[in-house]
Order: sequence, then C-alpha cells, then structure tokens
Amino acid sequence: MVVMDATTLLLLFYPSAKPPIDETTKQPLEKCRERIELRLQNLSEASIQILVPTPVLSEILVTTGTDKARVLNEINNTYAFRIQPFDEMAAIEVAMLTDADLQSNKRLPKTETIAKVKYDRQIIAIAKVNGVKTIYSDDKGLTKVARANGITVIKASELPLPPEPPQADMFASVNLEGSDDE
Repeated sequence: MVVMDATTLLLLFYPSAKPPIDETTKQPLEKCRERIELRLQNLSEASIQILVPTPVLSEILVTTGTDKARVLNEINNTYAFRIQPFDEMAAIEVAMLTDADLQSNKRLPKTETIAKVKYDRQIIAIAKVNGVKTIYSDDKGLTKVARANGITVIKASELPLPPEPPQADMFASVNLEGSDDE
C-alpha cells in the first residue's frame, strides 16, 4: 500500500492542475499527468492499493469546487483507492510526531502554517499506522517530515515517463520492387 498526497492526486483528477516545477529545467514538469497515470496503472497491475488519508481527501474536495461528487465517486468506486480516516491510532502518532518539535521549541519555516503542518502530520501518521512505506508527493514540508520518519517520498519528476508510441515504418507501404505497370 502507498499514499498519494493531494499534490499528486489533483494532477490525476484534473488535467488542468498546475504541475510541479522540474528542478532541472525550472519549467513545469512535462507529461506529469501521464507519469502519474502510468504509476497508477503499474500499482494496479501489482495489486497495490493507494491509501487516501482523509486529510488528503479534504484537500482534494476543497479544490474541486462543484465537482466534489464526481471525484468522490471515482475514488470510492475504484479498487485502486482506499480512503483511510484519521483515527485514534493516527491521533496518537501525530502527538508523537509533534512532541520532539515542541520540546525543542522548533520554529516553523516561513513557508509553513500551523494548519498545513497539522495536515501533513496527519497524512504521515495515517500512513505510518497503516504500514505505508512510500508516499507520492511534491510537498516539500511533508517530504521532510516523512523522510525523517523512515517513509520514502517519490516526487512526480522521479516517476518514469510513459513509453512513446512506436513510430510507423515509413517504408512499410512503399513498393521497393517497382511498379506493376512496367
């Protein structure tokens, strides 16, 4: 089982969603949705489910506007996805994730809000209590905390490109023997 964060799932459900910036080209990541679709196909073929933590579901639904029913229906009716709530075990895990920062009086980076940090920790806690070892995300804050807790994070730019369709042989239809009219 793996987790896909809202940054990844939104690209799957919304073709017009803004892809992350490719760190090498400094441009929007090319074929981002295609990469995610290929990963989804590969996970499905390997019978690996995608855990959708309820904080991720909430982020997606907030972004969808009036399209909430379609997205929820697609997630609920696709075997590849399993919604997982923030439960008692996850709450305990969030408290444990937060204790070290509270004891060290660690300050939040200027790019983070308390609400975002709480969401990220809930996602990580749900992943941990469900034995998830991999999260697909382009969220830098979530990535840092997940990796510090032994979870592998894979960015969209690290996903393989889908194979190019084979090119037609331009000589296949040419009669190299000459014309029958001679």
